[in-house]
Amino acid sequence: MTDLIGLPDVLAAREVLSSVVRVTPLEPSRPLTAALDGPVWLKCENLQRAGSYKVRGAYLRISRLTADQRRRGVVAASAGNHAQGVALAAGLLETAATVFMPVGAPLPKVTATKNYGARVEFAGTTVDEALVAARAFADDTGAILIHPFDHPDVIAGQGTVALEILDQCPEVATIVTSVGGGGLVSGIAVAAKAINPAVRVIGVQAASAAAYPASLAAGAPVRLDHFVTIADGIAVGRPGDLTFAHVEQLVDEIVTVTEEDISRALLMLLERGKQVVEPAGAAGVAALLAGVVRPQTPVVAVLSGGNIDPLLLLRVIEHGLAAAGRYLRFTVRCGDSPGQLATLLSLIAERRANVVDVEHQRRNPRLRFGEVEVELSVETRGPEHSAALVDELRGHGYQVTFAATGAAGVAGD
Repeated sequence: MTDLIGLPDVLAAREVLSSVVRVTPLEPSRPLTAALDGPVWLKCENLQRAGSYKVRGAYLRISRLTADQRRRGVVAASAGNHAQGVALAAGLLETAATVFMPVGAPLPKVTATKNYGARVEFAGTTVDEALVAARAFADDTGAILIHPFDHPDVIAGQGTVALEILDQCPEVATIVTSVGGGGLVSGIAVAAKAINPAVRVIGVQAASAAAYPASLAAGAPVRLDHFVTIADGIAVGRPGDLTFAHVEQLVDEIVTVTEEDISRALLMLLERGKQVVEPAGAAGVAALLAGVVRPQTPVVAVLSGGNIDPLLLLRVIEHGLAAAGRYLRFTVRCGDSPGQLATLLSLIAERRANVVDVEHQRRNPRLRFGEVEVELSVETRGPEHSAALVDELRGHGYQVTFAATGAAGVAGD
């Protein structure tokens, strides 16, 4: 059986990190409190230095290297948050850092990593592939690999999040957090279970990148053949051996959420919580909103990171609005005669919907003679309003076809 770290390891980590990391705020969430009929709090690690909890484990790991090891430098692999944590920690500890990032890693995360002083190299299209390159670099140069999750120091550092939660909310009954490789949920479980064994720890993965359910069923880490998710921060194809042992023995439950669930959660956090959170950081909230778990309250959901590409944020907001039934993309076919477009837009305005954009096509080979197609993006007040608008259009004889945004089901098509 793999040896697990213990509470003394996490307490020792807190001493090392006390002058380095911020004690991030615990903010109440009124929407989630109302939905769960009990107190729900948000642990805002999106406001941590470098934008995520990752600096905790990275700093602890590097701080415990020997002087000779630090002179050789460190190397890491990451889609962004671990990269920034390692870069910041290495700079504070005056150690050279090289970070391998997947091709296509979010540009703001790449830029921030460079600005913290690390040298960035690109390898592969996933964190797992970047990690292979990082290991090869370590073998070739003697640099010390700072694993993103599968090391006792990294787990202990991440576990300091739980110490803060239990200080800020001693009565917490459930802690919910996102899970990629498992470093954060492992550290939280170690500390929380040691201090109060009754606390339930629930991990959340993106359904399209969920390596833990199959691994737990198999009794050993299982590698995913393929995984794609907007939550790049938790897109990990295989649990670590050490983190798997912690999760298997200490974590109460691992659940999954859809891309729509994550988008809806991110939108709620932005609108109602005034929190800028990346998709991976919103996974815990997504599970609560989607009803995937019905935890005992008080609940603390960890917002694990806030490093999101503004362009991705725009797309996710649109996706979240569509998932919430507040954004429709559809086409309408009507006769090609003067005033038809004005009549259509007036009808939408009368239903108090807001047209975001409109495209009028007359030369599509799919159209019959004397017919035009109008593609519209429309904001509504919610699912009922969307359904009423579609019913109104169809009642006036318009043929309504939905684009592939998930809005069709919302509108009752």
